[in-house]
Amino acid sequence: VLELNYNDKMNVTLAVKQYISKMIESSGPGMKVLLMDKETTSIVSVVYTQSEILQKEVYLFERIDSQNRDNMKHLKAICFLRPTKENVEHLIQELRRPKYSVYFIYFSNVISKSEIKALAEADEQEVVAEVQEFYGDFIAVNPHLFSLNLQGAHCEFFLLLALKKCPMIRYQLSSDMSKRLAESVKQIITKEYELFDFRKTEVPPLLLILDRSDDAITPLLNQWTYQAMVHELLGLNNNRIDLSRVPGISKDLREVVLSAENDEFYANNLYLNFGEIGTNIKNLMEDFQKKKPKDKQKLESISDMKAFVDNYPQFKKMSGTVSKHVTVVGELSRLVSERQLMEVSEVEQELACQNDHSSAQQNVRRLLQNPRLSETDAVRLVMLYALRYEKHSSSILPSLMEELSRKGVSERHRKMVQSVVEYGGKRVRGSELIAPTDAVAITKQFFKGLKGVENVYTQHQPLLHDTLDQLIKGRLKDSQFPYLGPSSLRDRPQDIIVFIIGGATYEEALTVYNLNRTMPGVRIVLGGTAIHNTKRSDALYLFKSDRDLCNINVCDTNSV
Repeated sequence: VLELNYNDKMNVTLAVKQYISKMIESSGPGMKVLLMDKETTSIVSVVYTQSEILQKEVYLFERIDSQNRDNMKHLKAICFLRPTKENVEHLIQELRRPKYSVYFIYFSNVISKSEIKALAEADEQEVVAEVQEFYGDFIAVNPHLFSLNLQGAHCEFFLLLALKKCPMIRYQLSSDMSKRLAESVKQIITKEYELFDFRKTEVPPLLLILDRSDDAITPLLNQWTYQAMVHELLGLNNNRIDLSRVPGISKDLREVVLSAENDEFYANNLYLNFGEIGTNIKNLMEDFQKKKPKDKQKLESISDMKAFVDNYPQFKKMSGTVSKHVTVVGELSRLVSERQLMEVSEVEQELACQNDHSSAQQNVRRLLQNPRLSETDAVRLVMLYALRYEKHSSSILPSLMEELSRKGVSERHRKMVQSVVEYGGKRVRGSELIAPTDAVAITKQFFKGLKGVENVYTQHQPLLHDTLDQLIKGRLKDSQFPYLGPSSLRDRPQDIIVFIIGGATYEEALTVYNLNRTMPGVRIVLGGTAIHNTKRSDALYLFKSDRDLCNINVCDTNSV
C-alpha cells in the first residue's frame, strides 16, 4: 500500500480523475448534468468512461456552446471549463437565463478577478453555488505521460499544481524556447506563490525543459510496441482510433476506444512488441476453445483469428474487448505487409544507430526504387539520411532528392527534407545525438543482437534515455542543462517532470516507463505540447518557423 501511495503522487491520470470526482461529489446527491467545452470534454473522456460517470449520478453530458439545450430545473449543473473569453461569455449568457437549478463552476486553470466579477453580476438569480479553479488543463494520456494537445494559451505549470509540486527548474541551454519557458514558469511560481505553497520534501522535485529539435530522429522512426504502433499507423486521438477506412469494417468497430484504464488486455499489452500481442490474443482464443473441444478451429494467422471472432459471438461477449484488438492488430498487420514496414524499419534503425555510410546509402537507394514504398516512407528515409549524414564527405543527398522527384513525391513533401535539417540538424542541436561508433558501442551492439532477431527493429534508444540516465546519476552537465536561479540539486532527484517543447513520442514514454520500473526511488512524468507520429512531425518540420505549430505559447503572467 505504501508503494502504491508513493507512486500515486506522480500519476497524472489519477490527478485528473481525483479532480473530476471532487467536482461531482462537491455538488452532493441528486441528478446532475456535466457542462463542458471541446477541450475539457477531451480531458474528461480520456480518464473516465461515460458509464463510470453515470454511476456518480451524472445523467447528461452537454457542451456549453450548444444552442439546443432544454430547461431542466431538476438537474444540478457541474461546469468544467477552460477560462477562455468565449467560455466566460457563454457562461454569462447561461447565468442570465439559467437552464438548471444550481451551478457548480470549475475552471481548468487561473481565471481573472474581472471575469469572476462579470460572472457574479450575471448571476442575478443566485444560482451559482461554487466557483473554483481545478488545475487539470492537460490530457492525461498514460499515468506517466501527458500532452498539452489543447487550443490557445496554456502552460505546463498547471500540471505542477495538479501534482502539487514546486520544482527546481533545469532547461536545455541550446534552446531559446526552453530558456523562455523556464523563466516564464519560474515567474508564475513567484507571482502565484500561495498556490505553490506545498509541503516541502527532503529532495525538491525537478522540472527539466527540453526542445524537440535536439532529437528530430525519434519521431521519424517506425514503432513496434502496441500503443506506439497504433498511434503511428492508425492515429490515436484522445484514446480513440478511426477505423472507418479499414476494408470490410463492421459498423460497431468504425471508431474504437483504447484506454488502459478500462481495457485490461490493452493495459497488459501496451508496451509489448507486435509479435507478443498476436501470441497473447491467440492464447486467449485457445483457452476459450479448450472449453468447447468440439469446435476446434485453426488459429495460425490474424485472418484465422478474425474469422474465429465472427463465428463465436459468445467469445466476443466473454472476452469483451479482445475482439476489438483482433480488428486493430489485423489492420496493423495489413499495413505492415502492404507498406513493407519491416524492411523499411530495418533501414531506419540502421540510419539511426549504425555508422556505415556505404551500406546505408545503398539500402536507402534500393528501397526508394521499390514501387511499393509509400510516399511517406520514402520521404522519412531521406529525412533520416539527411539528419544522419548531413556533413558526410560522400553524401548522396542530391541524388536521393532526384530519386524522390522521379518517384513522383510532391514538392511539399520533398521540401520537408531540408526543413528537418534546418529544424534538428547539427547546427541546431545542443547534444551529440549521433555518437561516433567506438569499440564499446560495437560490443554493446553485438550483444544486443544476440538477444533476438526482433532487436533489429528496436536498436534505437531516444536521446531522452541518455539525458535522464545522466540526470539520475548526477552527471548531466550544468553547462548544457543549467539550473534557473542560484540553487542546484545536491541529492539524487526523486520526482522528475520532463517537458518537451515541440512534442513527445510513445517511444520516449516507453523509456520513461522502463526507467520508473528499474530505478527504485525515482518517479518520472513525461509531457509535451503534443504526442507525435510521423504525420504530426511533418507539420512540425515543414513550418518550423511558425512555433505556434509546436502548440506552445510561452506564457506570460497576463495570458493566464
